[in-house]
Amino acid sequence: MTHHVAKGTFTVALQPMPFENADAESKLGRMSIDKQISGDLTATTQGQMLSAMTNVKGSAGYIALEQVTGTLAGKRGTFVLQHIGVMNRGAASLKVSVVPDSGTEELSGIEGEFTIEIVDGAHTYEFAYRLPGD
Repeated sequence: MTHHVAKGTFTVALQPMPFENADAESKLGRMSIDKQISGDLTATTQGQMLSAMTNVKGSAGYIALEQVTGTLAGKRGTFVLQHIGVMNRGAASLKVSVVPDSGTEELSGIEGEFTIEIVDGAHTYEFAYRLPGD
């Protein structure tokens, strides 16, 4: 499979949601994720994020799943992105990957890594992906 790179921008709306069975002092959180993606990938997403804050400034973690629906390189379909994010005393690491075998329609079999960069509040992405038959 050939490796491709898609680039563009996106906007994101996060809305707090109840975290079931959490007490008032819990540092656990839950949010909905809705994105509008433009550029080489034109899509919308819907998903949810779980987060854990700590008593140490700059330390936290989150996981998220979001379904992407749209068009990539002229091919239409859906796939799921899985996020794993960690802040360790201010040092951030984030991995966003396509869930294996989550692609549908013309995006069936897609694999890839989605990199997010935020500069002055603006969100950009690079999506390194592979499709069967390329």
